[in-house]
Amino acid sequence: MDFDDRARLDPSQVEDVGGGRGRFGRGGIVVGGGAAGVIALILALIFGVNPGDITGGEEPAGLPPTSDLSARCRTGADADQSDKCRVVGVVNSIQKYWGEQIDGYTGAKTTLFSGGVRTGCGVADSSIGPFYCPRDKHVYLDLSFFDELRTRFGAGGGPFAQAYVIAHEYGHHAQDLLGTMDRVGQAPGAESGSVRLELQADCYAGVWAKNAVDTGFYAEPFSAADIREALDAAAAVGDDRIQEQVRGRVDPDAFTHGTSAQRTKWFTNGYSSGDPARCDTFSGSI
Repeated sequence: MDFDDRARLDPSQVEDVGGGRGRFGRGGIVVGGGAAGVIALILALIFGVNPGDITGGEEPAGLPPTSDLSARCRTGADADQSDKCRVVGVVNSIQKYWGEQIDGYTGAKTTLFSGGVRTGCGVADSSIGPFYCPRDKHVYLDLSFFDELRTRFGAGGGPFAQAYVIAHEYGHHAQDLLGTMDRVGQAPGAESGSVRLELQADCYAGVWAKNAVDTGFYAEPFSAADIREALDAAAAVGDDRIQEQVRGRVDPDAFTHGTSAQRTKWFTNGYSSGDPARCDTFSGSI
């Protein structure tokens, strides 16, 4: 995964608020949630735990931004050298792609935080993992999630694994703009709308990956090794794999994101076709 050194980054699409700032609102549903978010939902469904006790907490105190990304993240060369600038480059590329696919596309800013953050969907902490809030149309990301993905969930990690996670969340933004999210319920289950929504976001991530070099931010198409990083990350956050780890058995009635096999299948479908029209996870079996 190599950025074009000459590519000009737009750091205004990403804000770094550190520990606890952000926009605060009441209610709303966060979408995505990463591996830790899946665990939170599994515990809620199986053991009656309130997800708010796991994914939220006391409102964090406001702190000043920890860094000025506009001073640090200017070119693709910066994106190759810094984790936060890499996020900027990935977000720029994803939004360039969707901006050419969706009429009237409006951007979604990514908010980098540490520990906790106030959002349009309420207060969240790092345990929920990366997520998209449709109420304020922001993607929220604590970079420590990627360490957890490796150490707790056994993913190999790597820069493109990170890109896949971000692209998945922007897949939810695309669904929000297209109205898909409004037509899907949040009830769990192996064939549920919730699972189909998440698998479509995986497919959309694969579609972006196929077309990413055409956005002008990458020096060359992604390698087979890059794609393996994404597939490994997708498998690591499958419902069946996480349920087996958390409670020692698999309960399809509690699925919210899809199995490891389904997640890798739909990312691959998107990457193979490069066409968002091939991401219809709502028709037939998944």
